[in-house]
Amino acid sequence: MMIQILLLNGIHYGKLVRKNPRKTKHIFQTRGMEDMSTPYHTVLTIAGSDSGGCAGIQADIKSISANGGYAASVITATTAQNTQGITDIHPIPVAHIIKQMEAVLEDIDFAAVKIGMLHSSEVIEAVKSTLTRYNIINIVLDPVMIATSGDNLINDNAIESLKLFLPNVTLITPNIPEAELLIGHSINLKNMEASAKELAEKYHTSVLLKGGHLEFSDEMTDILYNFESKQSTTIHNKAINSINTHGTGCSLSSSIATYLSLGFSLEDATLKGCNYLNVAIEKGKDKTLGKGHGPVNHFGLA
Repeated sequence: MMIQILLLNGIHYGKLVRKNPRKTKHIFQTRGMEDMSTPYHTVLTIAGSDSGGCAGIQADIKSISANGGYAASVITATTAQNTQGITDIHPIPVAHIIKQMEAVLEDIDFAAVKIGMLHSSEVIEAVKSTLTRYNIINIVLDPVMIATSGDNLINDNAIESLKLFLPNVTLITPNIPEAELLIGHSINLKNMEASAKELAEKYHTSVLLKGGHLEFSDEMTDILYNFESKQSTTIHNKAINSINTHGTGCSLSSSIATYLSLGFSLEDATLKGCNYLNVAIEKGKDKTLGKGHGPVNHFGLA
């Protein structure tokens, strides 16, 4: 038997034991390496897939990665989609969605979860019950019902189930049309703060009400209402005139989830997420992809 020991900087990293030419066994020693181990800041995204890469799972993974997290995913549906719109939606069977969730949740400790498109009552209930079973915290839910193109992404029967799910999450991030569906009345800049509070109190969760659908001005206004502290925060960013806004909601909610996974408070995570998205829109406004609404520049490339 021949033994070879690999030394690097005085540390025993491994040992090769050769009993015969047909059998080779590797034995790795962890002594001296334990203090070098650093866990990832993990974020699970549960959402639909966008074949064009601008929104959905694809945007989530880019956003989580760009903000310093490690992304894992559970796909709820695939879409035939590009920058001009959606031509088909293929739901993933509920049993397989549960299997995806169980596979990652049994193996990986997630510091935050971002939820996007849940297209049916059955999917909503499956996601809700599975997350409850694993005692998941820091859940950011983007109530995806209407795409940037105007296409409906959720069936009518699922809306009521989604409303019942909202009290189980940490933060919801509706845009104005989605918030109006949830609250039952129109929203404008004057009643925006009151509407965010009304949504939070109605659904017992914190709310980031996004003002991107309001009349264009030089300033973008978002309202965060923290349900726990009962405090409102108004967030102002420079408005950017760009057609490349496909997937902004996905990118924002997943970046906020990432900052929660990094240990930031809800207010700080939201402020950082909004700032990240604003930079990504600015860096992507002069980019070209496809013939319609392109994506933001997730990695801020020149």
